[in-house]
Amino acid sequence: MSRKTSEINLTVHLDSDNAAQAIEWQATDAPVSGKQKAEAFILALWDAEARNALRIDLWTQSMTVDDMNDFFFQTLLTMADTYKNATNDLEIMSDIKIFAREFAEKASKRAMQRQK
Repeated sequence: MSRKTSEINLTVHLDSDNAAQAIEWQATDAPVSGKQKAEAFILALWDAEARNALRIDLWTQSMTVDDMNDFFFQTLLTMADTYKNATNDLEIMSDIKIFAREFAEKASKRAMQRQK
């Protein structure tokens, strides 16, 4: 049985203060070839031996609060689907999606308050 290898590469362009100015990514199995731009990413890895999640959260300085709210909302929805696919637990998937919608409502209200 042959095994396939897939690579995901992230490139972060930093300014002199080490703040992210631009993020690019590319993957061997991506639907579009070549480098793609991104404004943020959340990378989570599970270390089974240490039973610990390792995480890198990064966003560019040009990422708006509204975009961050949308990013988190969509990420929470995706995490709910991933959780269901991994555990087949529809109830907890639903709880996560309810939380995501509550988050989106609160974030939207805060955004409207900031605009006043």
